[in-house]
Amino acid sequence: MEVIQLSYPNHHRPEQDIGPLSLALGFFDGVHIGHQRVIGEAIRKAEELNIRSAVMTFDPHPSVVLSGKRTDVCYITPLQQKLEVLDSLGVDVCLVVRFTSEFAQLTPEQFIRFFIKDLQVRHVTAGFDFSFGKRGEGKMADMERFSDHAFGVSVVTKQEADGEKISSTRIRELLRRGEVNEVRQLMGRPFRTKGIVVHGDKRGRTIGFPTANIRPADESFLPGTGVFAVRIFVQDKAYDGVCNVGYKPTFENPDDKKLSIEVHIPGFDKSIYGEEVAVDWYRRIRDEQKFSGIDELKMQIARDKEEAIRYFKG
Repeated sequence: MEVIQLSYPNHHRPEQDIGPLSLALGFFDGVHIGHQRVIGEAIRKAEELNIRSAVMTFDPHPSVVLSGKRTDVCYITPLQQKLEVLDSLGVDVCLVVRFTSEFAQLTPEQFIRFFIKDLQVRHVTAGFDFSFGKRGEGKMADMERFSDHAFGVSVVTKQEADGEKISSTRIRELLRRGEVNEVRQLMGRPFRTKGIVVHGDKRGRTIGFPTANIRPADESFLPGTGVFAVRIFVQDKAYDGVCNVGYKPTFENPDDKKLSIEVHIPGFDKSIYGEEVAVDWYRRIRDEQKFSGIDELKMQIARDKEEAIRYFKG
């Protein structure tokens, strides 16, 4: 997939000719199955018109620019991960538009002129609730009205699961509750966290359950605290494991709110400090809890380990 960075007003056109395009529009955080429906329709239209498929997304999140105060945004899929998912879906081109204060001032007509017509877009696909231009004044009905028949427009209707709209907001709320299995259904794949293996307190090794202590990539959304069945990728090889997300209340001062992510990989004994790893989250096993002592903790970790093993075998 070709990735092209654009910004307004100085670099809103690619240096090379990339069109004509069938374009999917959206922020697409999470690239969930609703987003995939929009992207899939753009790809289908590209094949029908014998042109390239493209996705236009934005960086950073508009709230960072529009909130009027410092906003720390955690992404379900940070930009690099989003690009990897888009590539796996078969998208030909991804246009990453820098979201700035100046870009946010474009009228709907200006957005269409600079970022649709000037990019040789022949067809636009977006969700029913996509808005564009200053204060989000442009709606998909306006997209068609301002097209002057230069491009076609497809609007994907609301996508639902269990009677509720599939959305990034819904996925974030499920993640906060640790409901990673439900998230997997809405995303069409497991939620993934990337990070670096760093040195921890090595207490797990002393009680017979060594763990990989993971420092997540910046701006990554994390599941709520608890114990999970996970699959961890180390040097592109997958291992089943059990992960604790939390504050280690058995050992740590409850006032010390330092979150840790620790993955125990049964039968794994390699040193992987400094390695970049990816953790796919499959099932929540239990809440994080405080134990009366080491022996009780060890017995529970052994049960968690066996439950994770049974889950993946099943």
